[in-house]
Amino acid sequence: MTSLADLANFVDDAATRLYGVTVRTPLQRNARLSEATGAEVWLKREDLQPVRSYKLRGAYNLISQLPTAERAAGVVCASAGNHGQGVAWSCARLGIKGRIFVPTTTPRQKRDRMIALGGEWVELVVTGDTYDEAAAAAKEYVASSGATMVSAFDDPRTAAGQGTVAREIVEQLGHVPDVLLVPAGGGGMLAGCAAWLDRHPRTRIVGVEPAGAACMAAARAAGEPVELATIDTFVDGAAVRRAGDFTFPLVQAAEVELVTVPEGEICTEMLAMYQVDGIIAEPAGALAAASLRSSTHTPAVSVEPGQSVVAIVSGGNNDVSRYAEIVERSLIQEGRKHYLLVNFPQEPGALRRFLDEVLGSDDDITYFEYVKRSNREIGPALVGIELGDPATYPQLMARMTASGITSEVVSPDSPFYRFLI
Repeated sequence: MTSLADLANFVDDAATRLYGVTVRTPLQRNARLSEATGAEVWLKREDLQPVRSYKLRGAYNLISQLPTAERAAGVVCASAGNHGQGVAWSCARLGIKGRIFVPTTTPRQKRDRMIALGGEWVELVVTGDTYDEAAAAAKEYVASSGATMVSAFDDPRTAAGQGTVAREIVEQLGHVPDVLLVPAGGGGMLAGCAAWLDRHPRTRIVGVEPAGAACMAAARAAGEPVELATIDTFVDGAAVRRAGDFTFPLVQAAEVELVTVPEGEICTEMLAMYQVDGIIAEPAGALAAASLRSSTHTPAVSVEPGQSVVAIVSGGNNDVSRYAEIVERSLIQEGRKHYLLVNFPQEPGALRRFLDEVLGSDDDITYFEYVKRSNREIGPALVGIELGDPATYPQLMARMTASGITSEVVSPDSPFYRFLI
């Protein structure tokens, strides 16, 4: 079994192997998060790698070590997008054939980039609705073809390459950080960083998972990797159903702290990074930083004033077509956006009364769907309301009750709500 010390040595070897191949990405102080927390918050900009994510580190480290016979047989991987780009880039650079299996949920922008980066050296296979289904298909192909599987996280060579991020951070900062926030999916970068920093036990390492796909937390609760019954695939770069068999014991041995962040909060952080910091982050890229802020509750991670805190921006491969959903999820998380089924009396002036007596002066109707029924006294309408101030929601509902117009709140947990967004 690979120990933390073994993996730490592998990280050092990987750093030598990756020198001149991967980019030594910037470590930038973030004024917005520093002011919000009182700490010195730094962002490790892995979104500025050639493939716009840290996945290049692990993919190249593994593939470049393959002997001649295995190179000739080619490589295979499963990916939600970023790992596939790292494999594609590595295959083209090393002249090795690769087949990349991706789920149907992988954004088109990431699929196109894989093809562009790999060129004639790679073939893209779209299959399954989740990363894990794509991984199962990739394993079947490996068994029949003799090609080498390039794991996205569950291999010491992959984890070692990804762990070089921690080594760079310490070199750039000039000392170990007080807190390191690592986005976590299957646990490759988390295990690699934790192993290398095990030499420096004063650093608090936090693995940050999306609330809808917290497979590492589930593994910790069960004492071993287990499959999540359902996952939210929105944070596609970290939406993994089962933590790694290789990575989980190392994360446990390092006593890594684990937290989860709601998908809506991740969206809010994505928008802040874009609008304030000028950073285009994908959902997984904003995951670590999102743990430091919250618009509705206590942040997932509390830090002390003056501490040095590093959050890894793991990727920037975000499809621009997703921003409408990102804004919607953010508004819902902040409590600004609500959907109601409003029972309007089928009489002239009913809508005007709703606007005058119920809607606040700073509120806005963003969605309205109503079909008049001639044989009914009331007609339900689906109404989307964006509040000027989320704190005024109780007053809105009180005015609704006083008006005599009945309504039903569409719960964010309902299938109908998910249809809306």
